[in-house]
Amino acid sequence: MKRRIWTQDELIIVFNLYLKLLFGKIHSRTVEVIEIASLVNRTTSAIAMRLVNFASVDPFHKNRGVKGLQGEKKQCKPIFDKYIDDSEQLMYESEKILAKFEGLSIEDKYKEDLFDINQFDGYTKERVVQTRVNQNLFRRIVLSNYNSKCAISRIDIPTLLVASHIKPWSEDESNRLNPSNGICLNNLYDRAFDRGLIGNGISQLETGGSFLANL
Repeated sequence: MKRRIWTQDELIIVFNLYLKLLFGKIHSRTVEVIEIASLVNRTTSAIAMRLVNFASVDPFHKNRGVKGLQGEKKQCKPIFDKYIDDSEQLMYESEKILAKFEGLSIEDKYKEDLFDINQFDGYTKERVVQTRVNQNLFRRIVLSNYNSKCAISRIDIPTLLVASHIKPWSEDESNRLNPSNGICLNNLYDRAFDRGLIGNGISQLETGGSFLANL
């Protein structure tokens, strides 16, 4: 049987999943891996292998000795490098591609976040959609980095968790979507942190470990 070449869109979808998973969940039995395999019509082992390939070009895991398939790493590195150069654009692009494979528009996929989108039009509407989609993805990446637990209290109820910005969103545009500028806190600690009631050393609290969490 002729080997089916991986498309750029398929690889970007796998990278999107890489952003959302802890390294320890990169295997063929993970629910999210199974779902993506079904979506792109690939085997779970093929998805898991591409996730490892992305990890192998992530400097954090590369320094830990994670190795992927040499030839296929060359497919993954340009996508990883694009994320480093322009995370905002690639994050949004990856969610749009994922929505397309799911048979949805990006507006339908994020209808809860975009409940008022019809009050905008043109370029403003496009920017609002991109910003809110990326904020949602930023939250998922940060929660994943902290294993969906508050960095202080260790509470693990997702509805009570917030992806707080260490440097405020309004003050540091270049780091708005940088996972290292995010910390998982529960609602109470998030408010206290936002008001400056806590903060010393908070950026040093341990994450799940990835270069993407230490940019």
